[in-house]
Formats: sequence, structure tokens, C-alpha cells
Amino acid sequence: MLFCSSRRRAVRIFSKKTLKGQVVGTNAISDIAGLEAALTGSYKGLLRTWARGFLTSAIQGYGMGADDISTISGGNKADFREIDQFNVTSANPRLFQIWSGCYKTIQGANNIINNYQRVTGDPVRINSIVGEAYFLRALGYYWLVRGYGNIPLITTADFSDDLLTIQKSAPAEVYKLIEEDLQKAEAMLPDKKRDPGRPNKGSAKAMLADVYLTEGGWPIKDASKYALAAAKAREVIDNKDLYGFDLVPDLATLWSGTATAAGTKEEVFAFQTSENFGGSTNSFYGLPTVPGDENGWDDYLAEITFFNKFPAGKRKDVTFHTVFAKPDGTKIPWQQSLSKHPYYAKFRLADNTKFTSSMPVHMIRYAHVLLVYAEAQARAGASPDALAYASVNAVRRRAGLADLSGLSKTAFIDAVIDERAWEFAGEWTRWFDLLRLEKVAEANAHKAPDDLKPIGDLSKGNYWYPAPIGDANINPNL
Repeated sequence: MLFCSSRRRAVRIFSKKTLKGQVVGTNAISDIAGLEAALTGSYKGLLRTWARGFLTSAIQGYGMGADDISTISGGNKADFREIDQFNVTSANPRLFQIWSGCYKTIQGANNIINNYQRVTGDPVRINSIVGEAYFLRALGYYWLVRGYGNIPLITTADFSDDLLTIQKSAPAEVYKLIEEDLQKAEAMLPDKKRDPGRPNKGSAKAMLADVYLTEGGWPIKDASKYALAAAKAREVIDNKDLYGFDLVPDLATLWSGTATAAGTKEEVFAFQTSENFGGSTNSFYGLPTVPGDENGWDDYLAEITFFNKFPAGKRKDVTFHTVFAKPDGTKIPWQQSLSKHPYYAKFRLADNTKFTSSMPVHMIRYAHVLLVYAEAQARAGASPDALAYASVNAVRRRAGLADLSGLSKTAFIDAVIDERAWEFAGEWTRWFDLLRLEKVAEANAHKAPDDLKPIGDLSKGNYWYPAPIGDANINPNL
């Protein structure tokens, strides 16, 4: 919950009592150690398995209105079906995990941003910590504004009674803060990551490029942002060696389900997890994406129409799991399975009897940067330039597909959008693309007979999720 019914204390994201691992308040941050402790607490907002954030199937659920991902038609998956069928209630616990996690991280980042200037010590280290805080606050608001639209915009870490009646801010105001935060993060972060799982200067540039691309579409619709997106993405591409980024040569490396998948150059920004600590284990890999025929949980699977349209080749083989091994050793194709759907191989583990892992959560891959540049440059210019073609073709060649060439501006943009769908299938990118491109209804118009069908309104009036019921009951302005 964002707020608590008691006017004497704030709920989870504003209560000092519940901020385990986080140092809050002007007295707490008096030195660099205090800053580091506060930053650790900020990360925990998004990395608290089962409680909040991005470490369970809630992250897939958040984008289940897209055409790449779905869930089973029965069983205990009603929370996911609500989202997939555009029939969301404000009591949906999967969506609440993202809402509460983002605001928890925002509160922690606010604490650092508002108090770091009283700290003395190594300015390089201080800047790095504060740059991470700006980056995390931007990330939290970026996920909230795309999912919920009009949201509370909070820049304080301290509770006051005014927060119990706070008004929503329009997306344009939220995006303004996101841009400012990422520009500050870009200026303050080092070129090299302090550790895996942390952002560097290139990470901030990459997310800012993605933000600009999104602002070019719905609901902001500021076409001038496309040139900014292309320019910022190019800064990353031109300096990929400095920032330590690149495509991994073999896409299978990213989805091996082993330790080789962690810490690759493709991680522009990825959260690191640990199966050795239950509170920060990745629990959307493994059993959540294993079919019931293999004693899995069936949390999420691939939509049939999307699978059928997916270009054949190595990337399709790496992305999908299509032949299931039953406990008795019998192997069956997905068409004969209980759900009659293909599943996602990219989120399987070497040992798929587990629901805990140390797999990274890829928030931005280098492939994102390449495809952001390709689309944004084509939209901003008269036609796609040589680097736009080189960028999309680098992704396609790794997937085993032929290069694009000689396309019209419109055909090139459409091809890049399709490429984003295939490359990031199941990775919470497709939903955000459909929103900004106003193609939600179009993408959901051609469901296969065994795919779940929308039962709610697919117009823009139903693009955003309702605020969680606990907060809305406390604050009528939500």
C-alpha cells in the first residue's frame, strides 16, 4: 500500500518501522556508509521475492495484455487472467507487487537525493551512489507511469498527512521528472559499473533513449523526442567498449539457465539475484514457466498466434519450449499438452524442478539500444540511415535471419517493431510497445481458438491499471 489508514504513521513505503535494511531520514545519512546503506535499501524495493518488485511472475503479469504472453485458462491463475483478458480489478495482487515495489524504491531514492549534500567524503563515490539513486527513481516512475498513467508523484521520503490526500499527476509531469533524473544519473554515474547489477553512465543514456522513444508515442505524442532517442542511443553504441556493452555472440548464452547467463556484456542494466538468499532469489525462472505436464506451475506461457507468426530459426528454437517430457518419460508436442500452448524456454533452468535461481533480470539489454536507435532514427529522419540498418541487422543475424535492405521508411519501422516483438518475447517489452503505438486492440484481434480472449474494453480508456484498492480506499483522489 502507498498509504496507511492511520494518520499517525505511513504505510509500507513511508514507515520507518518496515524499511528493513534501509536508513531513512536526515540524521541517518551523515556519511558515505549511510548513503550506501540507504542505497541498499532502495534496491530492495524492487528485489524482494514474493513481497514486491520484479523477482516473481508478477513482472510477466504486468505485461500480459500483450499478444506474446498469456496464462492457463483454469487453476489458480485468476490474477493473471484478469490482466490478460482486460478485466483487471484494483485488488489484483500481482499488479500490487509492482506498484508497491516501485514506490518503495522511489522512497529510498528520495531519501538519498534529498540528503546527500550534507555528506562529506570522496566526491566520486558520493556521485556514484547518488547517480544510482536518480537512476532507480527514474526506473520506478517509468514502470509506474506506463502501467498506471496518472499517478502520485512523490519526491519526499518523509511522511506527512498531505500524502493521504495527494492528487495524481499527469504522465507529462511524471516523464519530466524521469528525464531530469536520468540526465542527473548520466552526469554522476561512472563509465564502468561499480558491480554487476548496478547502472553506469551508459545505462542511464540507454534508459533515457528508451524514455524518449516512448514519449514519441501515446500518450505524450511528442515526435521531437525521436531525434533525442536516436542521439542518446547512438552515444551508447559509439561508446559501447567504454561502457562494457555488446551483443553476446550466441543468443542461447542469455537463456542457458546456468551461471553463464549472468554478467554478460549484453546487460546494459540487469538486476542480479541469488538463490542462496530467499529474499532476493529470481522466482519467475524454472517452475513458473514449466507446463503442468512436467509438474510445473503454468504461471505464464506463449500465445499461439504469436508463436505461429514468430520467424523460424535459431531464435525461435531458443525462445520456446515445445516438446514436453512427462514424468513417465513420454514426450508430447505442445499441441497435445494440458494447456495446448507452447511455453518459454528462455526462462527455463538447467534444473526445472526448482523455482529459485540466481538468473539476472534483464531490464535493458544491448539489443534494446540497437533497436531503439533503429526505430527512433528512422522516425526522426527522412529514411533509415546506414547505422539503423546495421543495428537491426546485428540483432537479426544473431537470430539467424537475413539482413533487411532497401525498405521504405514505413516498412523499415514496421520491421523494427516486429523485431522488438521477437527479440524480447516474454520480456515485458511488447506490452509497452503496444501502448505507445496504440495497437493493443489490433494485436489482440487475432487470437487462436485456444488463446484466452479479451472480455474487457480494449480502447485507450482501459490501457492503464486501476490504483490498488488499499490506497484508493484511503485516498479518494486515487
